[in-house]
Amino acid sequence: MGIHIGTSGWSYDHWQDVLYPPKTPVARRLGYYLRQFTTVELNSSFYRWPKTETFAGWQTRLPEGFVMSVKAPRWLTHVKNLKEPEAWIDRIAEGWDALGDKKAVLLVQLSPRFALNYDRLAYFLETMPDRIPLTVEFRHPTWHTEPVFSLLEQHRAAYCIMNGFGLPCLLRTTGPFVYVRLHGPENQPLYHGGYSDEELAGWAELVREWHRAGKDVYVYFNNDIGGHAVRNALTLRALLG
Repeated sequence: MGIHIGTSGWSYDHWQDVLYPPKTPVARRLGYYLRQFTTVELNSSFYRWPKTETFAGWQTRLPEGFVMSVKAPRWLTHVKNLKEPEAWIDRIAEGWDALGDKKAVLLVQLSPRFALNYDRLAYFLETMPDRIPLTVEFRHPTWHTEPVFSLLEQHRAAYCIMNGFGLPCLLRTTGPFVYVRLHGPENQPLYHGGYSDEELAGWAELVREWHRAGKDVYVYFNNDIGGHAVRNALTLRALLG
């Protein structure tokens, strides 16, 4: 069991002077990230799913003990809305297996326009290989029902706890691990602003409680604008010792 704290992505121009020196080549940004963190949430896979060879390259390049969570492609989650997922599942599984011992959790973030469709979610969860740990982030409020939470529990999938402007922050745990995405303080636009030390202390206590309950915990900061994600992740890690 472990606590894993990182950010959503590692390569942003506005992280210069925050995580890496100015004019750092894009290819060298990951190296600076690895000096500070032992996990990351791959966000670029949402826009363009990497080749299997790319995943295999990360498996080789990432240091021992580092784990990567991966965001599912938008064609599956936002265009198809989980409909007929088989072709995408095969591609995802191939890349996932290539990550080897560097894989953590597959994040399935559903579209805010995709309302409750219990049967489609059930079919998707049944079709996904059991070897891929899943967390599902529901952006449409109609998904937050007890039957959906029970369905996640049945398939050992984690409800993605999220926090940010206009997002419901439900502290539900449905899987053998806990997955948290922090999109920025609730009084700022999504992905902007930094959490206060008091807010981070509150999250630290929740992380301790989940860990004491025997669960792995993954926390990723997605308030990347201005580099707040980096600062907040480092502070939360320090609070947790």
